[in-house]
Amino acid sequence: MKDNANELLPIVDEVGNILDAATRGECHNGSKRLHPVVHLHVLNEQGDIFLQKRPHWKDVQPGRWDTAVGGHVDFGEGVEQALRREAREELGLDIRGWVDGTDEAREGKVCQLCQYVFESSVERELVFVHVTTQSEGICPSEETDGGRFWTRADIEAARGQGVLTPNFEQEYDRIAPLLPAPNPSEA
Repeated sequence: MKDNANELLPIVDEVGNILDAATRGECHNGSKRLHPVVHLHVLNEQGDIFLQKRPHWKDVQPGRWDTAVGGHVDFGEGVEQALRREAREELGLDIRGWVDGTDEAREGKVCQLCQYVFESSVERELVFVHVTTQSEGICPSEETDGGRFWTRADIEAARGQGVLTPNFEQEYDRIAPLLPAPNPSEA
């Protein structure tokens, strides 16, 4: 397997208005053309966070641990549609609806946490970040090298060690205060 460099992506401004289109290859070649992506953080009932291991064939950050679900918004696709597609493709999850607060983001219902611009040496992304709680039914596909739940202490210990993707580490700083606190009786 390999990433499709010819995949057509929308080029957007910093609030998400579509300005143009470009291929994945053009967006990941250092051009810094801003393109939208979706991320879904999956928590269990204890408040642990599921991370996927990126396969070695990925063009960006292969072999590192990353957000449970992450992917590009295809040209002609909306954020909600992209999130549903990516959750199904990567983890076999069906999104059951949308809610306003993280305390309501239970068993397949999703809450949008934030959006921000991420920039690396090869790309620039407008990231739409979401969260849900899922206690079972997570089935990582061949688009990943598997995954597992990490405690927040595990995540903190792995930071800066080259184990996690830099974009996950930066995003974790943004979202940690927004997530429900771990359940102390089960953590």
